[in-house]
Amino acid sequence: MNVSKRATHGLLYTQTGTPYYASPEVWQNMPYNLKSDIWSLGCVLYEAAALHPPFKAKDMEGLFLKVISGIVPSLPKYYSSNYSEFIKRLMQQDPHKRPTCSTPLPYS
Repeated sequence: MNVSKRATHGLLYTQTGTPYYASPEVWQNMPYNLKSDIWSLGCVLYEAAALHPPFKAKDMEGLFLKVISGIVPSLPKYYSSNYSEFIKRLMQQDPHKRPTCSTPLPYS
């Protein structure tokens, strides 16, 4: 979602797309994989719920610092704790801790 290069095997190093949805590993010019799209999905779902992106700043450096801080802003209180926790799982700083597309969704 954030990158235009197709991720099929291994790790990639390209960086394209909107900076608002870029994962921490992309921001840090580190190798990334499909888990970067999971982060971007979390950003899109957050923005759809809150009506603004999860990270905003006056410049790219400020945005970089917010994304890599590991702090995901809370959603408005009228969203369920399950939904809020789901978004936070998608936006885990460590890509290994993010769910995959085949991970079951939390229901309640």
